[in-house]
Amino acid sequence: MNSRERISLTLQHREPDRVAIQDAPWETTVVRWRKEGFPENVEPEEYFHYEMSGFGADTSFRLPEETVEETDEYVIKRNNNGTLLRNWKHTASTPEMIEFTINSWEAWEEHRPRMAMARDRIEWEKDLARNRREREAGRWCCYNAAIGYDRTQGIVGSENLLMAMLDDPKWVFDMFEVAIDLTIACAEEMLAGGFEFDGAFMYDDMGYRNASLFSPHTYRNLLFPLHKRICDFFHSKGLPVLLHSCGRVSELVPQLIEAGFDCLQPLESKAGMDLIQLKKDFGERLCFMGGIDARAMSHPDPSVIEEEIRTKIPFAMKGGGYIYHSDHSVPDDVSFEQYKRVIELVLKYGTY
Repeated sequence: MNSRERISLTLQHREPDRVAIQDAPWETTVVRWRKEGFPENVEPEEYFHYEMSGFGADTSFRLPEETVEETDEYVIKRNNNGTLLRNWKHTASTPEMIEFTINSWEAWEEHRPRMAMARDRIEWEKDLARNRREREAGRWCCYNAAIGYDRTQGIVGSENLLMAMLDDPKWVFDMFEVAIDLTIACAEEMLAGGFEFDGAFMYDDMGYRNASLFSPHTYRNLLFPLHKRICDFFHSKGLPVLLHSCGRVSELVPQLIEAGFDCLQPLESKAGMDLIQLKKDFGERLCFMGGIDARAMSHPDPSVIEEEIRTKIPFAMKGGGYIYHSDHSVPDDVSFEQYKRVIELVLKYGTY
């Protein structure tokens, strides 16, 4: 059974030969692994046989990018959305957002025309060839895009966006909607131009460690209609839709199901996302991807990660509907040997 068949069966709540495997090691993790024997000319997705391959388009404002300042410790750049970011050189972290070009309704209106569809938003030659190679290799290919809150906070800032969701919801809804329009237009163009997809993977972080970033009521008014629209679009093409949403989003799950999402990822254990309870409560209506605590991977006692996988995966995989993934990504405190054991355990406990 190849990856496409395995994941497609899983998302239909049917049991394949084993759970599919997908993950996201940090760049600094791979640097560490190479010092510990990981081959130099091989990427993790090849070595560990990850099973998904993503494709997308440039949905930014396409503003000029520039380096504003560089020191021994950090580099400050303005990206293609006009956001000024500080990236630290010697540690892995989320970039610090310093300044935003889009800081008001007026600034948004000025730059809004930059969100128009254009064929050159798509890397036709490179990505179309890669899509064909990955399809021939039997991998599960998906259309990827950041949408909604997650995409917009990177343009206006989290604090600014959360305030505007209460104080100026019409502006926020317009930003969300225009991005959805472009996301769908790019997908339609790629499908018409020869790309073949097995599903769609949308990214919309909506939680932090203790709760969702906004109430279910706010979600209903500002995001639900657009989430439903994008799910309806991909379903009309016969494609399931996966949602990546970090943090604790358990209180939003009933509405995510209603919107049409077929699978939720990454199920952060450290934020209280309980894979087993989610499977009990929603497993007949929603598939799950992730939920394996990365902190257990780096624990010096190897029995800790085995217990994590032994107790979670056999339960979550019953009746299909589960894909292995760490509960977010693989940090650089996980050694190459420890991670190899993770994959061995997933295969041991994740085979039907």
